[in-house]
Amino acid sequence: MNPSEAIVEGTLQPDGTLVLDAKPNLPPGRVTVVLRQEAKAPPPQDDWFQFLVAARKRMEEAGCGFMNDREVQTHIEWLREAEQIDELLRQSEDQSRGAGQP
Repeated sequence: MNPSEAIVEGTLQPDGTLVLDAKPNLPPGRVTVVLRQEAKAPPPQDDWFQFLVAARKRMEEAGCGFMNDREVQTHIEWLREAEQIDELLRQSEDQSRGAGQP
């Protein structure tokens, strides 16, 4: 590195501005800036379970509905009925044919 050059890391903001981590050891004046994306991403702050909990909370706040335990059990029982499975398979076949598939 020559005396008229400094390497300083920083963060590129969404608005295009650059926030440097340290003050460069250069005199004031015009400079050329070369940006290079960091190869590694910062480690996630949450584990997968915390991520799922946060995602569900955001979905609930957005108005998404979720089944309660009784509704889930009722749906499972409905799916286990042979006629329901046959009906679902027929609907799936009908949709496939309608999409141009044999």
